[in-house]
Amino acid sequence: MDFIISLLSTPAVLLGVVACIGLILQKKSPTDVFTGASKTLIGFLVFGIGASAMTGSLQNFNKLFQYGFGITGVIASPEAATALAQKTFGFAVSCTLILGFILNLVFARITRFKNIFFTTGHSLFFSCVLVLIMKAHGFSDMITIVTAGTILGFMSAALPQFCQPFMRQLTGGDEQAIGHFNMIGYGLSGYVGRIFSKYKEETTESIEFPKWLSVFKDFLMGLSIIMLILFYVATLKAGQTFTQTLSGTQHWLVYPIVQAFTFVAGMSVLMSGVRMFLAEITAAFVIIAEKYIPGSRPALDVPTVFPYAPNAVILGFICSYTAGLLAIVVMVAFPNIFPVVIIPAAHICFFSGGTAAVFGNSSGGWRGAVLGSFIAGLLLAFLPTLLYPVYGTLGIQGATFPNIDYNVVGNVLHRILQFIKPI
Repeated sequence: MDFIISLLSTPAVLLGVVACIGLILQKKSPTDVFTGASKTLIGFLVFGIGASAMTGSLQNFNKLFQYGFGITGVIASPEAATALAQKTFGFAVSCTLILGFILNLVFARITRFKNIFFTTGHSLFFSCVLVLIMKAHGFSDMITIVTAGTILGFMSAALPQFCQPFMRQLTGGDEQAIGHFNMIGYGLSGYVGRIFSKYKEETTESIEFPKWLSVFKDFLMGLSIIMLILFYVATLKAGQTFTQTLSGTQHWLVYPIVQAFTFVAGMSVLMSGVRMFLAEITAAFVIIAEKYIPGSRPALDVPTVFPYAPNAVILGFICSYTAGLLAIVVMVAFPNIFPVVIIPAAHICFFSGGTAAVFGNSSGGWRGAVLGSFIAGLLLAFLPTLLYPVYGTLGIQGATFPNIDYNVVGNVLHRILQFIKPI
């Protein structure tokens, strides 16, 4: 059991196994099988190294920003909430994760939703949300696992379909899906972008920058400038004393430089890993789809779409984070309506807001990218306030799950369970 749980919780290994199976079914030589599986695993680990560097940098930014601007509340990041959920309901969460993955394959086989969800970290977060809601309503482990696992498996297959029209526009084919539980937000961003369909050709990637802004034509250099500005604003506001506690022996004014460029370096590493594992897993997946789940496609993490509109990613981060800051003002102004103030997490806004912008850009150019990512930012901020009191009944305070899909599906489940008594 521990081996299976560990396997399903490690996307790199899982993808490597899938690549290995696909290559064996294609009757490749042992050398080709080993090479293909290894490149898939290595590529995803490289991807993970980049993502970890970026997330660590953005979490430091969160600390500077929260302290500097004196905002108290809950930072909407799922890692802390997951740790609390697993501590109390670890067995139910783990079993839900396993059942959800198995049923994802079943639903992909028997329905028209042909998506195999590979972002197992997000599956783990979703498992926690579903288990917590079931437990808050007093259901037993068995009923919780069966119900939550079925919902997880179905949503893993079905939700990527909402984004697929825009994935086809981005990739020029139908072989790849998005696998990240903000898919309602990404699909919504794509549909919002259609409001500006007549401006579709005016994309974020075709913006004519003034000569003095030509540096933004290089994605990494443009990102460097944005992150330097953000880190120095947060650092100067937080002040020398607090920043020095984070930077250790490093000078407090050098710290934001290192953190900003650590983030950019992480992005560079991440995109290299994406290119490496995506080519291998897609080729290996073809034979599995043809033999066992005809027409199926892998649903992969959001950075796989970043190369299609890198400027949109930067723009989406800024717009979604701005929306999150606006939401703070509204929550503080109406404390009787909102039970908690949700502080936007920079790393969530970057990955989720940036991806929403890529989808909005695909259908409505830069206008779609701006509006789509701004709406996604508002949803990331406001939706978690609905379920926060539910988690509080289980003793989980100071943490919540920000993702749009978790909160939309979770709220529907919560409303339904209010009319059902536990057996």
